[in-house]
Amino acid sequence: MAMLELRGVRTFYGAIEALKGISLKVEEGEVVALLGSNGAGKSTTLRTISGLLRPREGEIRFQGQSIAGLPPDEIVKLGIVHVPEGRRIFGPLTVEENLEMGAFLARGQKKRIQEDLARVYDMFPRLKERRRQLAGTLSGGEQQMLAVGRALMARPKLLMLDEPSMGLAPNLVQFIMQTVREINRQGVTVLVVEQNARSALRLASRAYVMETGRITLEGPAAELARDEQVVAAYLGGGR
Repeated sequence: MAMLELRGVRTFYGAIEALKGISLKVEEGEVVALLGSNGAGKSTTLRTISGLLRPREGEIRFQGQSIAGLPPDEIVKLGIVHVPEGRRIFGPLTVEENLEMGAFLARGQKKRIQEDLARVYDMFPRLKERRRQLAGTLSGGEQQMLAVGRALMARPKLLMLDEPSMGLAPNLVQFIMQTVREINRQGVTVLVVEQNARSALRLASRAYVMETGRITLEGPAAELARDEQVVAAYLGGGR
């Protein structure tokens, strides 16, 4: 049984069909990449899984349980944590206050929160250095670290990342991808949406390609990295 499985999921924005019957699965322990151009439906897929959007049709199952239509907080409690595109950190709060916001499931459990803060600071030493700094004054790369760290405070079973490399310098892209790999090694399953196909295919074990709300290709990441269609559309020009 797959950890996460979508079957025939259709999601609409008003009268516009954004997901046109997509099916995909993520096995426990995998890193799976979802590739495609702007408007392909990648972010909509994550938003539908996390409960921010309700599917009109289809089935979404997580560890055997139907989650389609559940509210987002219930889905987080089950172990699915979504880091949205654009980071969405709380600028007027400090770095540590932002991280503590991610620990809302452990409210009142001071020992657990301190353990999880130590884990995040070990993974992102720069956040520890800036823990008293207002989050809105961080660089883009530091804000991305904070968004991922905040998600880890919820102890996810499945971490969903939407464009984690967007707007980052190449050295920071490499750092973020290495960090995601380490998070996966620590037992967290990962579903990552990326326009940076080259980085995503290096990171993932399997990948799906989306176009206009449909899955058009799927397979092992290494095979897709050699696929002529993928190379032409997403890997040309050194991407």
